[in-house]
Amino acid sequence: MTNISSLPKAIRSPRRRVLAALAGAALLAGAPVAGAARAAETIPVIVKDTTAEYWLIVQAGARKAGRDLGIKVPLLGAQSEADIPGQISALENAVSEHPAAIVISPTQFAALGPPISDAAKSVKIIGIDSAADTDAFTSFLTTDNVEGGRKAADALGAAVAAKNGSAKGDVAIIVSLPGVGSLDQRTQGFKAELAKKYPDLKIIAVRIGDGQVTTGLNIANDLLTAHPNLVGIFASNLTMSEGAGQAIAEIKPPKLSTVAFDSDQKLVGFLKDGTIAAMIVQDPYRMGYDGVKTALAASRGQPVPKNVDTGVNVITKANLDTPRSQELLNPKLN
Repeated sequence: MTNISSLPKAIRSPRRRVLAALAGAALLAGAPVAGAARAAETIPVIVKDTTAEYWLIVQAGARKAGRDLGIKVPLLGAQSEADIPGQISALENAVSEHPAAIVISPTQFAALGPPISDAAKSVKIIGIDSAADTDAFTSFLTTDNVEGGRKAADALGAAVAAKNGSAKGDVAIIVSLPGVGSLDQRTQGFKAELAKKYPDLKIIAVRIGDGQVTTGLNIANDLLTAHPNLVGIFASNLTMSEGAGQAIAEIKPPKLSTVAFDSDQKLVGFLKDGTIAAMIVQDPYRMGYDGVKTALAASRGQPVPKNVDTGVNVITKANLDTPRSQELLNPKLN
């Protein structure tokens, strides 16, 4: 028979044996330990369009946040901003997996309100980029889109004056989709700033598309045909900006200045060759990164701000090569 007094004290103590056994069991079960992320912490990020460069940048920021925070970040969404049912389905599927929280950029203000309200009954929802008809967001991170519209008006006024000698003439607005909160706010800000500071620039058309680049191209062609003396176009999102840019690059109307909202390498090329005069650029990488970071904090019961302004910037050929412009235009996507 073994003499118990000869055993190490840690083994002799029944209490220590129980604690050691419990600790071992907890580790084997994957329980959290101090300073480590909980294995169950998953935060899906649902974007409007998983194929567009803007949303790929949002996803890159979210992916980086997941690595830095040691959590899982599934990247979900539809393949078109017009696929509202697809995004609702992605949200419902994400909720069914019982994540710690969800980050979402709603495709359409009215349609996404009720699904987000329902989802928020069981999980904290963090909104990014675009609003929805709900007050259920725990936190909302977005560009000040009204301010973005104002800056677009200022950029267009300056470009028209530089090209034609004065900020005077007819201008048009091209909007990607109806009923999208962020797009409506950009139009609101643009109109208000023109009325306030550029009364001789007259809005003669507001054309609304279906989210497709080819539609933006066709709308721009129609506008340039119907209004050959048009001096300005404001295209209020990436797809409409790409389509309008293609039309303008082919026709090269001598009096026309165009301001695009958002950016990708195609638009950078249009800026360099003078097809467009300016880009109004958001910070989608920050939206993705801070969206996940905020969602994790909220899921842990930590206080988070109700609203966060992620900033808006004007990029022209003059400031294209500055460090800040390059940081915004060329974020790391891995």
